[in-house]
Amino acid sequence: MNVHDTVLSAAMDDGIAPGEELLHVDNISLSFGGVKAITDVSFDILKGEIRAIIGPNGAGKTSMLNVINGFYHPQEGTITYRGEERRRMRPYQAASSGISRTFQNVALFKGMSTLDNIMAGRTLKMHKNFFWQMWRHGPALAEEIEHRKVVEEIIDFLEIEAIRKAPVGTLPYGLQKRVELGRALAAEPSLLLLDEPMAGMNLEEKEDMSRFIIDVNQQYGTTIALIEHDMGVVMDLADRVMVLDYGKKIGDGLPEEVQKNQDVIDAYLGVSH
Repeated sequence: MNVHDTVLSAAMDDGIAPGEELLHVDNISLSFGGVKAITDVSFDILKGEIRAIIGPNGAGKTSMLNVINGFYHPQEGTITYRGEERRRMRPYQAASSGISRTFQNVALFKGMSTLDNIMAGRTLKMHKNFFWQMWRHGPALAEEIEHRKVVEEIIDFLEIEAIRKAPVGTLPYGLQKRVELGRALAAEPSLLLLDEPMAGMNLEEKEDMSRFIIDVNQQYGTTIALIEHDMGVVMDLADRVMVLDYGKKIGDGLPEEVQKNQDVIDAYLGVSH
């Protein structure tokens, strides 16, 4: 068994063929009090693609990811995932159904090692009860060993063997981002949500992260929804791009089409504001 066979295997067993609709967002609106974060937004994500969501600061991008993974509950609209329509879903339900994510601000256990942080991503895959886990004996120990093998494979895949025992709080920001990606991969997602995975990175770190994202997508067929401000990265990675501005969709299509969209150009250059 290796990472090629284990990690992201869920992306291949959901009965949906590559290119078919994995997730559909239909007329989603989200408000906080009188403030509208998202207004009547619809789009889809096809299995096997890298789907970028872009827009200026405050456009509603992270709010949209929070709706998809159940952290926010929209006042209007529905989301259909793997053919099942839903209005509300808790984050743990989203995770157990194959939706995994990273965060705009790194959300790791800073005092724990790289290995233990990634191991935390295997929690939903571990089924022995608390008694066995507490004693780390018999079936629970055997289960932990199997899951630890998967985590070691992810560490090899992300080329972070040298920091496997290091507390993540001592690591440079770029490596912390890579560890967080590893924890998300440990859940074997069908849909991987990446919220600004390149934020705060230098050019070399961005190139490394781009390579890992491409490998996860192309080698394993994992569907990825990506928020990113670096337009060069977006245009290189994304199959399709959806653009938000003040919570409204102003563009959607192939990268080259979005680049020529006047509404998108105005929003980024500030002409319309």
